Amino acid sequence: MESSLRERFARLGPIRAIERVASGSPAAFVLTPLPDRRSFNTVSAAVELTRRGIPLLRAKRVMEQMLVETKAYVALPVMDDVDTVVRLMESFGIRAVLHGAPETVDVKAIRDGLGLTQEEFAVRFGLGLDTVQNWESGRRQPDRTARSYLTVIAREPRRVEEALRPAARDA
Repeated sequence: MESSLRERFARLGPIRAIERVASGSPAAFVLTPLPDRRSFNTVSAAVELTRRGIPLLRAKRVMEQMLVETKAYVALPVMDDVDTVVRLMESFGIRAVLHGAPETVDVKAIRDGLGLTQEEFAVRFGLGLDTVQNWESGRRQPDRTARSYLTVIAREPRRVEEALRPAARDA
């Protein structure tokens, strides 16, 4: 005789509620296994990721990806404290490194470091002159995508120029 769905779930036992982190900002991390693989506790790590706003199934898949590919990226919607997450993950045998663009970027310092005028900087890197002026004057702040792009410009300006150069046309 086939058991009812309720009976099958009852045999699984109670599901523990996961207490979520109350508030915080989003953050992204790169997770890699620490060299001593015997100390992994991926279940507890997945629960901690879930506490910070991702579904448990997604957290499980992040752990699997990290173990198979030795690296996984995860975006946490609610991040209470970076140091807390880093320490917790380390206690589970996982290295967690904050990933992504910095919260603020000094556009003028990047431009000055390259020895460019506002107009030269804008043209060279495909930005609007008014946008660069607004960022430098503080009237506007670069969004996350722009901060990422500006970070790459600061670190690898020649490569950005090469990437933006039009491809040679075949004759």
